[in-house]
Amino acid sequence: MPKPRTKRQAIREERKRKRREKAFAAEEASHATKRQRLEEEGDTAKNEDATFEDGYEQRVPGGAPGADREFFGMLSDEEQEYFRSVDEQLDIDDFPSQEERELYLTGVFTEAQGKELKLACSQSCSRLMERLILMSNTRQKKKLFEQFAGHFLNLIQHRFASHCCETLFLQSAPIVTRELGGERDDLPDDTEEKPLPYMEELFLLTLDELEGRLGFLVTDKFASHALRVLLIILSGRPLEQPSTKSLMHSKKKERIAAPWMTSSQSELSSQLRPVPASFTLAAKKIIDDSTKGMSATELRVLATHPTGNPVLQLFLELDIALSSESEGESGEMTLLWRLLPGAPATLKDATTEASDFVNNMMYDAIGSRLLEVLITRCPGKIFKALWKHVFADRIHSLLRNDIASYPAIQVLNRLSKEDLVDAVKKTLPEIPKLISLSRFNVVKTLFERCQVRQVSAEIDTLTKALLDAYGSDARSLIPKLCLLESGESEEEKEPEPFAKNRSALVSHGSHLATTLLAIPGSPRRAIQTSLSSLPEELLIQLATASAPTSHVLADALSTPSHDKILHKTLVAALRPRAFELAKSEHGSRVLSAVIATPSRGDGISLPFHFKETIMEQLGQHEQELRESFEGRRVWRNWKGDLWRNRRSEWVAWAKEVDSAPNPAAASSGQKQLRGQQQPRAQQQPRGQEPSGQQPRRRQPRGQQQPTGQPPRGHQPRAPRGFQSGANAIKVGDNDRKRKRIIEGAA
Repeated sequence: MPKPRTKRQAIREERKRKRREKAFAAEEASHATKRQRLEEEGDTAKNEDATFEDGYEQRVPGGAPGADREFFGMLSDEEQEYFRSVDEQLDIDDFPSQEERELYLTGVFTEAQGKELKLACSQSCSRLMERLILMSNTRQKKKLFEQFAGHFLNLIQHRFASHCCETLFLQSAPIVTRELGGERDDLPDDTEEKPLPYMEELFLLTLDELEGRLGFLVTDKFASHALRVLLIILSGRPLEQPSTKSLMHSKKKERIAAPWMTSSQSELSSQLRPVPASFTLAAKKIIDDSTKGMSATELRVLATHPTGNPVLQLFLELDIALSSESEGESGEMTLLWRLLPGAPATLKDATTEASDFVNNMMYDAIGSRLLEVLITRCPGKIFKALWKHVFADRIHSLLRNDIASYPAIQVLNRLSKEDLVDAVKKTLPEIPKLISLSRFNVVKTLFERCQVRQVSAEIDTLTKALLDAYGSDARSLIPKLCLLESGESEEEKEPEPFAKNRSALVSHGSHLATTLLAIPGSPRRAIQTSLSSLPEELLIQLATASAPTSHVLADALSTPSHDKILHKTLVAALRPRAFELAKSEHGSRVLSAVIATPSRGDGISLPFHFKETIMEQLGQHEQELRESFEGRRVWRNWKGDLWRNRRSEWVAWAKEVDSAPNPAAASSGQKQLRGQQQPRAQQQPRGQEPSGQQPRRRQPRGQQQPTGQPPRGHQPRAPRGFQSGANAIKVGDNDRKRKRIIEGAA
């Protein structure tokens, strides 16, 4: 007789059953080919939260409760196969015309009707939904809003559907601006059909769904991105600026592009957008509702949270911008005053809450980003107190720190001329240390601000300190800043941390070299001296190693120099490897800068025969150049087709002779004077002028040309049969003989 089941055994069997059911459900969900969606937010592994298989983020114990999860169903095998083929077709984009593409899209939207939520939450088809949103018209976008209505709170927290919501918000933002100006392109063709609401109303209805849940959405792994997008749209900021994109998306964000985009759409996305007053009020309400229930400690925790920090940055930036008009209202409690209570007076004491917040954020890898925004955007009275009581006495030590240097750089960007001179004097003894730590961005900022504030004495002092850090040898500047190596053996011996950060160091060093080139005087001379002393191999390495290093060489070719042979020396070293540069991704940029260098100029001159020799090399490899994108770009910039077909015109263009006539016009004019035949309908009988015109005849020598007639040099040759003279008449051969006989008899 078997033993009776105990309670513990029953629990174990129940757990096994649940695991089997979960594994079976996962196997059914992954029956189709799945694409891996790139993770949002470049967090470190230790900060990444677990995710359920349904695409929602897993809540940690004690976290804010989320909404009830909705399940919208799954697509059938046939539907997934159809939509996958649609995605491939739209990606190829081989439609013969725009009308054909629109007809195809209309059919796809008809097929997807009622399945929009399934598509958005599908791992394999959410990309298609994003592409459809990018290609849709205004009416289709508004219908998608209506389909998503009531589910936005769940959709923006979903791993895949959140991408679709962000794309829908971004693509609908320009429509709000157009409708604000009275333009509507979504009116129904059928008069009995009910018109769709304004896009402004659809956005406000979406915000109503999220009201009351903003506190925990700020730190949600997926919803925080959608919240940032909504704030950017409500504020009217440009959608395509790099600073805006970095706030909305992570570096790992998957880019899905439409095959075409109208110029009006790109213009509205790249500039400030007028927004209705309701959007401004909604942005203020979001900031207030998200932070009003947080204490000072919770705000500090949010400032150091990997996901919450970017949202708090945007909150602070918009809060300062929107509250600037009501700055005089002392009763209004803004986010800035909550972060720095009692400022600027409380910043005098290092023990106050405001000073403690600044000091803690300064050395935190995540919190320092919020401090950068605070320093950049805060009012002048706050910044002056920050400089005087927090940064002034220790600016030189902060610039040495790998984290605190970034807020300190933002401080340098706002300093006045007198304060900048004081900061430079304190930092001068630290220049060798900064160079040894590869703090090239700090040195670059010092040079840039001194140039802007026009303190030439400090520029010369900084240049001398920079040269002293490299052994007072200007020739070593470029190899050290751009990390040029003469052999591969030294590179292999580099320590692993240095090898990982090499690209960042090369970028910072190259930017410093470019900055020095742009400053006349000793900084420019030092860089040009270093460039002129580089051997051919290092110049080729500089041109082809990376984009920042190639910019150094390209800028050097367009910068005036007191050394008259500098540009000739650089091009002479690059000339034998012209074809190699043309095929290189970065070297092609340098080769395009060579042809843009003027043949005669003030401080810039490159003899024509240098360009001609390079063009002959490129002409020998024309077919190979046309096979690559870089080669085609070089061939186009050098006007290779003009060189091959009309050599004289290419020579005139390459020499840049301003007084030379237009080659095309001169060529066509010469051909016409050489007797180029007119069309048959325009030909006139020989010896006759076109109707309504008198024949043009040469004037006898010594006679003044009548007023109103063209100059003699511009007259066409007289037709055969005419003679020179005021009373010239047409005569034949017999008339000439008869005339000679009569004259001889006389």
